[in-house]
Amino acid sequence: MDVALVASIVSPIRHAAANGPHAIIGDLARGLLARGHRATVYAAAGSELPGVPLVEIEVASTAAGSLILPGSLDAPRNPAVYDGFDRLVVELRRRRPDVISQHAFDAEAVELMEDLPVLHTLHLPPVVPSMVAAVQRSAAQLASVSQSAVAQWRLAAGREVVSLPNGVPDRGWVEAEVEPHAVIAGRISPEKGTAIAIRAASAAGLRPVVVGDIYDRDYYRREVEPLLDDATFLGPRSRRSLAVLLPHSALLVLAAQWEETFGLVAAEAQMAGCPVVAFRRGALPEVVRHGLGGWLVEPDDEAGLARALHELGGFDRRAIRADAQRRLGLDGMIDRYEKALAEVAAAGMAGSRRVA
Repeated sequence: MDVALVASIVSPIRHAAANGPHAIIGDLARGLLARGHRATVYAAAGSELPGVPLVEIEVASTAAGSLILPGSLDAPRNPAVYDGFDRLVVELRRRRPDVISQHAFDAEAVELMEDLPVLHTLHLPPVVPSMVAAVQRSAAQLASVSQSAVAQWRLAAGREVVSLPNGVPDRGWVEAEVEPHAVIAGRISPEKGTAIAIRAASAAGLRPVVVGDIYDRDYYRREVEPLLDDATFLGPRSRRSLAVLLPHSALLVLAAQWEETFGLVAAEAQMAGCPVVAFRRGALPEVVRHGLGGWLVEPDDEAGLARALHELGGFDRRAIRADAQRRLGLDGMIDRYEKALAEVAAAGMAGSRRVA
């Protein structure tokens, strides 16, 4: 197959950005290439994706203002985003791939690709009205990244949504001395509960190590920055850097304040043998097996989160990793996408919807 993978053009793909869809696009493209397919990623100019053919789309700088902050109200349509996706679709029509694996959570991407053989993967919950409306109007194949997210989108879209759970790379076993710190990784914004996680780790006697880029600066200044005197703030780091840190960490803590559609960092932690303590929310019970990969606490119980962090012990880190290898690896994800994309490509050929 000749597969085009489409990223949101609101921001370039960067190594250290806490952007789950961008990480999945890179892993999926490399996996498809390794299996003999053609795979090309379409992304904003300035993107970095070593080893993957890349088509960079020039986008006006004002497009960055459309970065989605979950929980915020729907923003007015941004002409720069429409123009960027319009250029991207022109390029798709010129290059004529067999199928498009579309990962941008932008209504414009859904609307402009309606007559093309496309699979839209919905990486966020149905929280943005314009995106929900675009999905409802679309006849294209839809997918999401966990059973929890699929259930939300089936209800919102009123039709079938395929389950394509994420997977993460296996970077090998590292025998490391575990240090008394708790990693808090991901974008720094209210829905990720960064401040709650820092407070819980500190209350449990663990030093918080915060890794991630600042999505919501007001939240960072108001809630997070005042807590950093007793924490280590590393800022954005590459996934490889995080993989080096996790084997040395007592645990990963997640304090999600929304229905997580997957929880990529929880899967990465377990692949490194690092236990996870998290609120039982969204897809996290699918990703973290309670009592084996870590511990799940009732949502919003900050005191319970701190107790779990304090009392957690005795987890077999090799067993955590072995379970993650069985359930959360890349091969399974690529198998699922390979099958789903082949079906969309075949339907496109039969219905003359091949990119033209």
